[in-house]
Amino acid sequence: MSRQQGIFFESYNANTFKECGTEYNFVQDNQARSSYGVLRGLHYQQEPYAQTKLIRALEGSILDVVVDIRKGSPTYGKVYTIELSAENKKQLLVPKGFAHGYSVLSETAEVMYKCDNFYHKASEGGIIYNDPALKIDWGFDLKDALVSDKDLVLPTLANCQHNFVYQP
Repeated sequence: MSRQQGIFFESYNANTFKECGTEYNFVQDNQARSSYGVLRGLHYQQEPYAQTKLIRALEGSILDVVVDIRKGSPTYGKVYTIELSAENKKQLLVPKGFAHGYSVLSETAEVMYKCDNFYHKASEGGIIYNDPALKIDWGFDLKDALVSDKDLVLPTLANCQHNFVYQP
């Protein structure tokens, strides 16, 4: 009977990003553990404290959601979703100017994300997860969603305050 040592996975390499024409100086790692039905977001930080994030699931599965909120962008208000899981090892890069959130699809999920700017509480912003204009499918019935009190009172995209402007 043979035993396996396990796996090795390079989750981030600055040179690979540089070769693709993008370069980030990640300064903060955040990690969160949640159970099925938890819904976080949609969050962002305003300039000059805006953050680019590189997100992955260390355990379980999440539906990661981003919304372009850059005024004047041809994709303003467009919703992007992707399932990130420990199994598929996919990651999502969320640039500055996008609101971000996720829902937990598995029994539990552990999420890690790298940020290129430090958290700054006074610069927090957000959009309500069930904004009818966005029509986001979070992967489960919203009556089952566990949402923080803070996220329950966020404004719609049409009423949110931010200073992101599209620059071609």
